[in-house]
Amino acid sequence: MNSTKKHAVWQLIKPFWVSEEKGRAWGMLIAIVALSLGLVYISVLINQWNQVFYDALQNKNYPVFKQQLWRFTYLALSFIVLAVFKVYLTQGLQMRWRSWMTEKFMDKWLAHQAYYHSEQQQLVDNPDQRIAEDLNVLTRNTLSLSLGLLSSLVTLFSFVSILWHVSGPLSFALHGHAFTLPGYMVWFALLYALLGSLIIGWVGKPLVRLGFDQEHYEANFRFGLIRIRENHDAIALYQGEKQEAQQLGERFAAIRNNWWSIMRVTRRLNIASNFYGQFAIIFPLLVAAPRYFSGAIQMGGLMQIASAFGQVQGALSWFIDAFNDLATWKACVNRLAGFNAAVEQAHHQSRGIALEADAAQPLALHRLSLQLPDGQTLVQDVSLTLQRGERVLIAGPSGGGKSTLLRAIAGIWPYGAGSIRRDASLSALFLPQRSYMPIGTLREALSYPRPADVYHDEQLLAVLENCRLQHLQRWLDTTNNWSQRLSPGEQQRLAFARALLARPDILFLDEATSALDDETEQLMYERLVATLPDVTLISVAHRNSVAKYHQTCWRLSRQPEGSAQIMPDSLPKAG
Repeated sequence: MNSTKKHAVWQLIKPFWVSEEKGRAWGMLIAIVALSLGLVYISVLINQWNQVFYDALQNKNYPVFKQQLWRFTYLALSFIVLAVFKVYLTQGLQMRWRSWMTEKFMDKWLAHQAYYHSEQQQLVDNPDQRIAEDLNVLTRNTLSLSLGLLSSLVTLFSFVSILWHVSGPLSFALHGHAFTLPGYMVWFALLYALLGSLIIGWVGKPLVRLGFDQEHYEANFRFGLIRIRENHDAIALYQGEKQEAQQLGERFAAIRNNWWSIMRVTRRLNIASNFYGQFAIIFPLLVAAPRYFSGAIQMGGLMQIASAFGQVQGALSWFIDAFNDLATWKACVNRLAGFNAAVEQAHHQSRGIALEADAAQPLALHRLSLQLPDGQTLVQDVSLTLQRGERVLIAGPSGGGKSTLLRAIAGIWPYGAGSIRRDASLSALFLPQRSYMPIGTLREALSYPRPADVYHDEQLLAVLENCRLQHLQRWLDTTNNWSQRLSPGEQQRLAFARALLARPDILFLDEATSALDDETEQLMYERLVATLPDVTLISVAHRNSVAKYHQTCWRLSRQPEGSAQIMPDSLPKAG
């Protein structure tokens, strides 16, 4: 792992351990380490018990045999208690870590509209999966792998001296020369684990990339299924089932093909690791058998050697045993590092359009130009001022940049040049063409983005009636997916109800009445103007019928080079 990747890993892992949670986190970690050391100590005692117990069996020493059975009972019970509490504390620490990281990642993703900009520029795929699943894998596997490595190191140092002592020297002749290898079982364990680790690492290396791709394909397939659920009405009207099935089939084919690749690598990995694990059971007995049959050691010594060899070999085989988890962890780290980099890029991207605070007027555009992310110019060199209480209609051809202009005023569209000045003391509300409906009670959907308890029932019921939604009054405290339950027209009327409740100083309507019939559209504007007579209003609309509710028209006219100019015109007052 190069220094850049190490830095990325450290940047993901470090923050929690130096955060406000560090006291409890380090306390739990120290307790887990202490329990791990206790488990290793009991394993050492059980290894010593092996020699005494099996020697008692060989010598038919019943009193010692019975004594050792009782000793094994309390050793086993102690091991069970420590193991249970270790798992319990580890799970608790993992959830605390995951909760903290999830909160920080969500805050970072939502801050400065990073979720919006990263999606606009396609900086990262499936951010929902990276927050929901990858953070879980990162915290769980980081703890399990690091604690497993620590336990293996402590086990190794605890049992190497035992294995060195009980295995004794091995004498042999080679080319007429006599050699003695002290603690020969230790060297056999090292050699066995080294060869196994090299083979397993070589065989399983492709799993890192394959695991990364599998997560990507799974998320794409799941996203396709969600899209069908969210757009079931339109798909049914288009009779697009065949096309949707084809797209889902292609996405699932990617999952299936990548899974077959994973299966092939896993098959080779399992052959190698299972052979390694099974042969490790008999290997120490084969190597120690000559000394046993020569009478140099008894049955208890042979069993102690086999047990100690297993502990040393198991500790040295940490990489082999943890390889699958390491591959998953590495793929997860890569995905989270990519997500983190994308969000950072969205936070620090340069803004061509300057947003400035100016209390002189509600809104002023100074030499404003709007561009698409690819650099294409939509609107060129616009300077306009909006007075308090003025109502402006933005009109022009489709695709000319009307909605983009509103997004730039909202501060979420950075592509372009010039400046936008707004009075920061004035409250603003934007009603897009497709209104957002949070899943929850109708009260919460109506109050959004404010808390549900801000308004009294009388206010909510009255505004529903004013917006021709009185049939929804009985569902005020009913939880539902309102974007699916309500028609587009009902959703747009509910958005107007929000505006009447919020009473903003500046209101932006981006084709917010496109799903309404002409009569209802005019009714919504009449209620809006009557209820909020002093509101500063900017509307994007295609119907001329709403022009009478505005005083000024900003008309976009396309120029020969492709960009548009904005020309202000006065509108006749409503009769």
